[in-house]
Amino acid sequence: MTQRAAGSFTLDSWEQEAYDEAEGAVLAQARITKTFTGDLAGTSTTRILMCRAQVDTSAAYAGFERFTGTLGGRKGSFVLHHEAAAHAEEGSALAWTVVPDTGTGELRGLRGGGQIIRDPDGGHRYVLEYELP
Repeated sequence: MTQRAAGSFTLDSWEQEAYDEAEGAVLAQARITKTFTGDLAGTSTTRILMCRAQVDTSAAYAGFERFTGTLGGRKGSFVLHHEAAAHAEEGSALAWTVVPDTGTGELRGLRGGGQIIRDPDGGHRYVLEYELP
């Protein structure tokens, strides 16, 4: 049975470093830490690779995030795979998927996916549709 988790998170740290600044796009990497509230309660560490195009509103990133805490009251950890792209004319899509077989503790067997929603005020919310055995 599919369940839905929702809530918000804060960015606790963002350490970014460009590794290729050539004409057309800047390539960078970032290490991010977050605190989650809501149905996901805990912390995470994320590592992403980013590409920012010449047009400020066009960009993409991919990465992995390890969450540690509780999901629906069940304690453990798991890894999320991120994919995101933004284009001024088409908007943005920020999706994440639970990497299969990364769940630990009471989250062993977790499967699912969802999205990150950026609020107009700069806040971040999440939705995760998931299944647990």
